[in-house]
Amino acid sequence: MASGPFGTKDMSIGNENTVILCPGQGAQHVGMGKVWAESEPAAAQTFDRADDVLGLRLSDLCFRGPEGRVHRTDIAQAAIYVTSVACVRALEARGVLDLAKLSAAAGLSLGEYTALHLAGVLSFEDGLRLVAQRGRFMQEAAEASDSGMVALIGASEEQANALCETARGDGVLVPANFNCPGQIVISGSSDACGRALTQAEKMGLRATSLTVAGAFHSPLMQPAADRMREALEKIAFKPPAVAVLSNVTGGPHGSDVAEIKRLLVRQITEPVRWEQNVRWLIANVKGRYIEPAPGKVLSGLMRRIDRAVKIENFAEPDLTVKGER
Repeated sequence: MASGPFGTKDMSIGNENTVILCPGQGAQHVGMGKVWAESEPAAAQTFDRADDVLGLRLSDLCFRGPEGRVHRTDIAQAAIYVTSVACVRALEARGVLDLAKLSAAAGLSLGEYTALHLAGVLSFEDGLRLVAQRGRFMQEAAEASDSGMVALIGASEEQANALCETARGDGVLVPANFNCPGQIVISGSSDACGRALTQAEKMGLRATSLTVAGAFHSPLMQPAADRMREALEKIAFKPPAVAVLSNVTGGPHGSDVAEIKRLLVRQITEPVRWEQNVRWLIANVKGRYIEPAPGKVLSGLMRRIDRAVKIENFAEPDLTVKGER
């Protein structure tokens, strides 16, 4: 029985309840969404609409690259959002998915915007404009600082916090992503990230520098957060029709749209609590779990969080099956 912003609505009734888990940055790749667009008009129309809204051939970048542009934050975030929505629209057209049975949605970082759109909080076009701005703001903030991110394998939240305290020095170093048990990403200035690699070895932890534009989900992203606050103020939100998980709190958003916007601003500089999001869903929502394109990142994280939960992944369409699952 769920409680909180959705009262005491029982979201565990029936096996046809649907949870959609929306990918975040890192899932992008050249060719994303191409086969969906070629096989389903609904997906192709979604990409066409995105091109019109942005005044940019985003579809060409998704389908054909070049790879260097697809992986830039200012392109990748919009590309992932559009690919995920195009996939969902194609699944609806095939009869594989009925959004009327959507019980909850969650997304990893930028994927939270996809989840909010699917829950009726904002239109596809407004979501796309916001995600495109978010990507540009974060890219510019990253380029303005000498910073990076480090993945810690085998660390607890307490160990990650202790490591950051020890290695921070005069720089910035904070936990950025709590992805799943034993996988935490820390974020900060480059010199502090370098010290973190040494400190992790002393603590018996594995640590790897990530190839990213900068220190996402850290105080170094404050310029992007400030600009995003202004962008969000211009967009009309509606209360979510179903539970949408907040990366910042780990639990569901409430019906206060002003608070949803405040949390989206905080999300840029604060850690993403994905494992907590997923555990809330597992405890409160029973039914189908779906991961739309691109990639299979969230399916992989779910195996580390709870192997008993199976995710239907739709990174690519099954061209032999239509209208069945």
